[in-house]
Amino acid sequence: MVKVLAYAGGEYLTGDDIADALLDYSQALADVGSAASVEIPIVAKDGHHAEATFLVGPASQIVATTAEGEYEELVDDDLVHRLRGLARALHPVAVPVDADDRPTDFDSAI
Repeated sequence: MVKVLAYAGGEYLTGDDIADALLDYSQALADVGSAASVEIPIVAKDGHHAEATFLVGPASQIVATTAEGEYEELVDDDLVHRLRGLARALHPVAVPVDADDRPTDFDSAI
């Protein structure tokens, strides 16, 4: 599947997973009040493969829609993995403490 990203008055055709990862990373950056430039592969209007750089963060206004037609889906697993990792790093998750690891005598734990 492919998606069209509407951004800054332009439309950019890219792969489904790439678009989703870009949106997730943009949301994570917005949550922490930060921004970053991200280069993703796109299909240009003449059909050749190109790169587009998106500035994403709190002010990003990106809309992703499913594209219809006979388009080749762009796949970049390394980019998707990297963007998802960057997004996760902005939202660290607390590790649950095993009940057996908790001190039972709180005075001795201090």
